Formats: sequence, C-alpha cells, structure tokens
Amino acid sequence: LRHVYIRQAEATGEILVCLVCTSGKLPNTRALVDGLRAAAPGLVGVTVNLNREDTNVILGEDGFPLWGRDTIVDELCGLRFRLSPRSFYQVNRRQAERLYGLAAQAAGLTGRETVLDLYCGTGTIGLVAAARGAGEVVGVDSVESAIRDARQNARHNGVENARFVAADAGEFMRRLAADGERADVVLMDPPRAGSSEEFIDALAELAPERVVYISCNPETQVRDCRLLRDRGYAVRIVQPVDMFPHTDHVETVALLAR
Repeated sequence: LRHVYIRQAEATGEILVCLVCTSGKLPNTRALVDGLRAAAPGLVGVTVNLNREDTNVILGEDGFPLWGRDTIVDELCGLRFRLSPRSFYQVNRRQAERLYGLAAQAAGLTGRETVLDLYCGTGTIGLVAAARGAGEVVGVDSVESAIRDARQNARHNGVENARFVAADAGEFMRRLAADGERADVVLMDPPRAGSSEEFIDALAELAPERVVYISCNPETQVRDCRLLRDRGYAVRIVQPVDMFPHTDHVETVALLAR
C-alpha cells in the first residue's frame, strides 16, 4: 500500500476511497470494505489503483473496483459531474464556481461563438461555457480517461452543444487551422508548468479572437502571456482568485484579445 486517496463531493456528500498499491493482491479485502463502510456512511465505492513506478506520481494508469462505484457525483455551477480517482477537479468547490464564472464572463459569449476548451480534463470549464451561452464547445485533452468522463458529464447534464476529443491540443489546433476552420474563443487551463512554445505557436496559427487563460502558477502564466503578446495578443484583464486560503497560492484568470 503506497497511498490512501479519498475524494468527497461537497454537494452530495459521496465519498470514494482509492487504495494506491503496487499489487492487486490485497489481504482481507472483505473486512477492509466492511470497516470503511461502517466508518463512513457516505461511502459509495472502494477502488484499487495500481502504481508500480518508482516516481513521485501518486496515481498509476490502471485499477479496479473492490466494492461499489468507481465514481462520485458533485455539483458545480448548476451542473453535475462524475469524478473518478484520476479525474482532475478543483479542491475548493466554492471558489471554483467563482473561477469558472469569471472565465465564462471573460469569454464574452453571445450564443454564436465556437469555443475550444484545451487541457479540458473532465470538461468542467467547457460544460459551464456551453451552459452559459457558447454556440459550440469542443474540449480537447490527451488523457483518454478524462475525455470519457467529460463525455459522460455532457450526457448526464443534457448538454448537446459540447463534444470532447482525445488528442494533443497543439496538433488539434494545427489541424483546424490547416482545414481553414476557426475558433472564436480558446479556454486554456494548463498544468503548473504552463504551456509549451509549440502550443503557443499552434494557438497563434489558429488565431482566435479571445484567449481565456486560467492558471495555478502566475509565473508560468506571465511567461506564456509574453509569448502570446509577441504573436499579436494583448492582456486585457487579470483576476486572481484565492483558491487556496492561508497559502501564497492563487489561481488567475487572464483575458487576452487579438
């Protein structure tokens, strides 16, 4: 046993326990599940995640359920999201609602825009944009399990103006540009390391009118905004959101316009 990873949905109270192990051969699993069910009335599932790699990455690629469901359901911005152990989800739900509301507002949606949601994960930002006035949303992420979750979340919420694609975001933008297609708005929420220069080049090639850049690392966001400035974009708005109270970390929403 390497880690015990617990997710709890604030809105529904559902709890999922994920045991990160080097092997799937666990002793006394029946007693373990019975003890967890007695201790946590909101428990809906116990899963095993297999991680045999000698790295600092918590979760591996494979796993299986021991008991119950392998997802929980939470509510965000009026939508319901199914979350598996590997689904990215903001840990501060109340501030996440403010963050995504600011992103949708910055996008300036009128009902006619085509929006690309890049690094989309389980589709939270894109589905909020689809529900708040986008004409069409296309979510792109290289993690296939996240795209499966995003598609389920779209169906679960009855959102019909969003679709999700498992692909490299930069290559996807280049294909669109080569085919003569356009996007009006790009939503991007990269990891702490930010975007690559190749990604920025692909975005500039696609040439959306507006870019809404959500970041958990202002330093890499500043670096990427400089690259976008050199490619014809200007920063119009930067709004910090205190996602991690009592720490020096913030999330920021930046609006850039061509």
